[in-house]
Amino acid sequence: MTLTAPRTLTLLPAALLLTAGLQGAGAQVAPANWNGAALSSATFVILDPQIQGNPNAVSAQQRQGVLEAMKRDSAGAIKRRYPNAVIATDPAAPGAVQVKPVLVTPSVLAPWNKLTAQLEFRMPAGNNVILKQDFGVLTLWQKQSEAANYMYDVLAQRLP
Repeated sequence: MTLTAPRTLTLLPAALLLTAGLQGAGAQVAPANWNGAALSSATFVILDPQIQGNPNAVSAQQRQGVLEAMKRDSAGAIKRRYPNAVIATDPAAPGAVQVKPVLVTPSVLAPWNKLTAQLEFRMPAGNNVILKQDFGVLTLWQKQSEAANYMYDVLAQRLP
């Protein structure tokens, strides 16, 4: 199947709207409070998401939709992983784990390229943990409306 440039730009940003967020842990030392017992009852605050990489990969309108999906679906994935956790809106909430969803786009949204989704956790003690994973653009496009949930659920499964 051959995709022309206009079709690529039409189909693949839709995949971004639906697929924001999952990745595996890199080589890092986990903080003491990075465990299932602590996280399962923690308060999480989802910070403003960020798209890094090629800023022209999607239009401004598509970018806004992607950012909204990243924030909403990352919170949903954490809540599904830890049903007793609280998702708060105040970044200054005492003792809250701050989570920043990040999506790194390739230079061109071609079916064979990969996106990197990550969740950056800032623990109350100041430690940082980053979960990230690469996803094929074509794979995410195939997920359509479930792409963002898919990515964030994959990342959330890697939480302790």
